[in-house]
Amino acid sequence: MHRTPGCTRPLSDSSAALPARARPRRALLIRSLALALAMAGACLGAVPARAADWPDKPVRVIVPFTAGGATDSIARAVSQRLGAIWKQSVVVENKPGAGGLVGAESVARADPDGYTLLLASGSMFTVNPFIYSTLPYSLKDFALISNVATGPMVVAVNPRLPVKDLQGLVDYVKQRPGKVNFGSAGVGTQTHMAAEQLADVAGLNAIHVPYKGESAAYADLMAGHIDFVVGNIAALAPLVSSGRVRGLAVTGATRSAMLPDLPTAAEAGLPKLHSQGWFALMAPAATPKDVVARIQHDVGQALANADTRKALEAQGSSAAPSSPQQLAQTISTESVMWKAVVSRRNLKAN
Repeated sequence: MHRTPGCTRPLSDSSAALPARARPRRALLIRSLALALAMAGACLGAVPARAADWPDKPVRVIVPFTAGGATDSIARAVSQRLGAIWKQSVVVENKPGAGGLVGAESVARADPDGYTLLLASGSMFTVNPFIYSTLPYSLKDFALISNVATGPMVVAVNPRLPVKDLQGLVDYVKQRPGKVNFGSAGVGTQTHMAAEQLADVAGLNAIHVPYKGESAAYADLMAGHIDFVVGNIAALAPLVSSGRVRGLAVTGATRSAMLPDLPTAAEAGLPKLHSQGWFALMAPAATPKDVVARIQHDVGQALANADTRKALEAQGSSAAPSSPQQLAQTISTESVMWKAVVSRRNLKAN
């Protein structure tokens, strides 16, 4: 065997100098050290790589209500722009049922990799905890990303109902306690709670008819199967403008440019009726923080885009980006208000 000058044996033969019983321990030590170094390298490289590489496949946005409602319309407007920013498909998937519970649970249980997101309606987190004895999800199951949009509600009636304004509706319901009904997108939804707030501040006794989405409720309103709704302006405005339903008032602080002839509830004589629908993006709780930060940043970019803002405004909504902390504060503040309404109205879902 050829030997290197100055060496007594080749490097490859160095293990031969160890006693036979020490050689397995040396081999085990080398393997353990190599594995530890590999794991450390993987951990150090994973954090910056996640947000940089994400997304490398289509992203799903779960809408927990049927197509055609405000949540669905807002999701599609924002997802279109996010797809352009990410250069990936952003697929809006409707999973309606139980006032948003079905869709929310599916996201809570999804892989926390940033590829499954929830566009939530505010009441899913500010109302549902108080009207359901058990929920398949809670706020801690989600990583808050950003508020997306907000908009007023509209009090609307079937055109054949003999009322012309908000006070007329109040008088009509009071004269028929327990006989007039209203529809909503489901128990505990924003459309349900806005109507309950109307009943609360006006002292009304009306019957709630829940649907699996607001578009179904509006179809029955047009058909005369229900008497009134307090719904999202994005979905109701076209029906009001076409005369298929009669709008009575908006629940925002100011009139809406989408329905400028409708007075605010305050102008119509009910200053305590004030309800703003809002919609926020969330992810499963264990989603990496850098991915959540990337999504929140890009949502802000999407909502700053002129075309996206116009698309939202065409639905009567306003872009309302926020930090996760601001979204958490909104949920906390509104939860106090809705808990009181739920208690006064004695509302229960199960």
